[in-house]
Amino acid sequence: MFKSFLRARPTVSIFHHPSSPQSNRALELLRSSLTAPYPPGEPSARPLEFDLEVVESSPPNPDQMQTIQSYLPKSESLASAFVSAHPSAPSAAEQPQSPSELSDLAKKNLNAVKWPIVVDWMGGRASIGDVDGVKRMLDAIKSESGGANR
Repeated sequence: MFKSFLRARPTVSIFHHPSSPQSNRALELLRSSLTAPYPPGEPSARPLEFDLEVVESSPPNPDQMQTIQSYLPKSESLASAFVSAHPSAPSAAEQPQSPSELSDLAKKNLNAVKWPIVVDWMGGRASIGDVDGVKRMLDAIKSESGGANR
């Protein structure tokens, strides 16, 4: 009877960069999943229930970067996960080696980082620069809610 009180709503943050097409698509997907049936086109589907935090043009802080990195596969390096292929991004020899260095790089040069950075804090999931990763995250949230919202 009181199980619903024990279950907190997931919190999803999107570190959004408006000039990134990937980031804009991911933000639209997240917003529409809260207001329209998810997945789209499934008549019996309902909108998802989670708290969405939009952080615009500001990268995660070093502590958040470290947490996000812990959600990624162990085989993926910090630089390969976060650093973009933009011409202004650092060369391989100059790439950040710590979450603090990565956060500093992103503050100085927003183009040096892959956007969006989307995080399901409670589910321990992250997607960097990948709209398909956001879809997988939403599918997992739907699945964990029992396929139906409470």
